[in-house]
Order: sequence, then structure tokens, then C-alpha cells
Amino acid sequence: MQPSNGRETATTLWSKIAVITDLFAFPLKTSHYVELVNPLWTTHKLQARVESVWDETKDARTITLKPGLNWRGHRAGQHVRVGIPVGGMHYTRTYTISSPPERDDGCFTITVKAIADGRISRHIVRNIKVGDYLPIGLPQGDFYMPDAQPVKPLFITAGSGITPAKSMVTSLIARERLPDSVHIHYAPHEFDVIFGQELRRVAQTKPLYKLYEVHTHDFGEDKQTKAYFNEEQLRRLCPDWREREVYACGPPSLLASVEKHFEQAGRSRYLHIERFLATFAEVPKDAVGGLVRFAKSDVAVQADRQTTLLRVAEDAGLNPPHGCRMGICHTCNTTLVSGCVRDLRTGKIINEAGSIVQTCICAAAGDCELNQ
Repeated sequence: MQPSNGRETATTLWSKIAVITDLFAFPLKTSHYVELVNPLWTTHKLQARVESVWDETKDARTITLKPGLNWRGHRAGQHVRVGIPVGGMHYTRTYTISSPPERDDGCFTITVKAIADGRISRHIVRNIKVGDYLPIGLPQGDFYMPDAQPVKPLFITAGSGITPAKSMVTSLIARERLPDSVHIHYAPHEFDVIFGQELRRVAQTKPLYKLYEVHTHDFGEDKQTKAYFNEEQLRRLCPDWREREVYACGPPSLLASVEKHFEQAGRSRYLHIERFLATFAEVPKDAVGGLVRFAKSDVAVQADRQTTLLRVAEDAGLNPPHGCRMGICHTCNTTLVSGCVRDLRTGKIINEAGSIVQTCICAAAGDCELNQ
């Protein structure tokens, strides 16, 4: 979806003015001075102002963001990178945009769930407040429905994986294009379902949208076999699953089960997956960590065999560049000066000096030195 004409006109006009005023602002740019007046007017970087916060569940919060001039519209299901300043450090995380593109107030939302060892997610849920400014990226990702080809979607989600499905459903409703849709969502309890009240209202008022909630803790000792995704459950909740385009998002365990099922059924081409975490291979039991030296920072720290080098650097007080933390965007790339690291996705050992190392998906495999 393209930006509104008003936003395009303002950006174009500002760009023409800046060409002239930048001559007088050297060595900075006009945009740097404008930032002092209103950070949303800057063109040298993209920021967003927190307009409101809303607690969806006890550990999930929706944040409404007003983006700056350089923002462009998104497609339902896409994600955005958000910068989070914490204690003088700058971290980057990627979140799905939970609002539909058809929103008419120039804002968008992200919905963040605090996880047990997630220092940044907990900070966002507990500490981000109205009026804060956050650096953001532009919308990215290919987890969305085609415009031209109508589909009968089956959404399979769990936890915060419900976010892109909610965006797609509300977008289809806004465009009056909601098709026959089935949504299976997994959560521990009824009150843990993010957007639960909103999507239940949709199911009550839109007969074409069928929502099935699986509350895993209701199954007690049978949770492992009956509550989690399985073929019998799929046939019962969505008998025509073979006729549908499937959009799945959630924790690695759910996605692994869904992938296996649809591969065995010969339906892999109809399965679309959005991952929040990289899938790591099992680290060999005899693997070892080592002393990791960050050459440019002149910092050395002991690391185990499975903690990512990015997390090792952050725990050591460094602030290395990073983005997706999944091995996709390559923002964290650095060069191996010496030693040995392991790609946690494949188990492959990287030991040739000069090799590119993605710190977000690699761990120490002995002593090593990075050009960082």
C-alpha cells in the first residue's frame, strides 16, 4: 500500500527546500536542526512517536506509533524494525505491524509480548510510554496475501504469532474482501489470547471468519498429545484444510509440526510461514565455547558453546550493529580474524580467517577473534 498523497506531497516539498538549505547547514544537514523542533520531520533518519499504549494481556502490549515523513505504507502481515534505547545502549528488534494498512490516522501499531529472558521485550511492555520517540525502519517481509488471487485462508498461530493474522483479517474486513477464513490459535488460557476480545467479536459478527481457540492448559496431562497441533485436531477443526492456503506463525515447535504435516501431505507449496526466531540445530554434546575477543572494542569475554556472539557482545556491554537477530538481514555481519565459530542453524564450523560471521546466529566453537 502506497503512502497517502498528503504525505508524498509534504516529503517532496521538504526535499526540494532541503537541497537549498543544506548548503548553509554544512557539515550537518537541515534535517539535523529540524529534529530539534520535531523529530518526525527529519529526513536523515526515520523515527516514530509513541501515541498510546494498550495492555492486551498481562504480558502483551500494543503500542501505537506515529511515523515520520519518510514512512511508506505496509501490507498486512509485514514487519518493521524498531530501535529501543535502554540504559544508554541502542537495541534493534523486529515486530509485525498489528494494525491494518487501511488505518486513516497515519499511525500503525506493534504488539509485543514480554518473554522470560527477553530484556528488550520486557522493557517495551513495562517502560515504553506515550511521547517517547523510537527509530524505525521501513516495512519489510513477504508474509502477506496476494492482491489479485482470492484465497481461502487457514491461519494457524500461537502466542504472539497471532499478530500478522490479526492484521490480515482486519485488513480484509476494511476492504470488504473477507473470504471464507478459518483461524486456529493456541494459547495457555483464554485470557492469554492476544486480541482475544477483538477477534471473538469478529467471529460473532462475520460468519465467514471462524475462530477456534485451543487453550493448552485445559488438557492437563494430555496437553502434549491432544492440545498441540496434530492431524486429528486439524481434520476436526478444519475438514477442508487441503483446499486452503495456510498462513502459520508462532514458536518453533508449532511451526516444525505444521511444516512436517503439510510436507507429508504434499501441500508444502500452499504453506506460508513467518518465523520470529531462527531454527537452531542441536549443538553437539562435546562442543566447547571459548574466549571471544572483539578486536575493535578491545574486549575479551568467555562464551559458552550455544550463546550467540551477538548476545555475548551485548552482555559484555558492547552495542554492535544488529537487526533481525535471525540471520536474515545481515546487519550484524562481521569478519572472523582468527579462531573458530559455529553456525547454530546448520552446525557448520567457520574457521577461515576473513570469513563473514553473522553474530546473531553464530556461537563460539573455541577461542576466536572478531573484527568488531
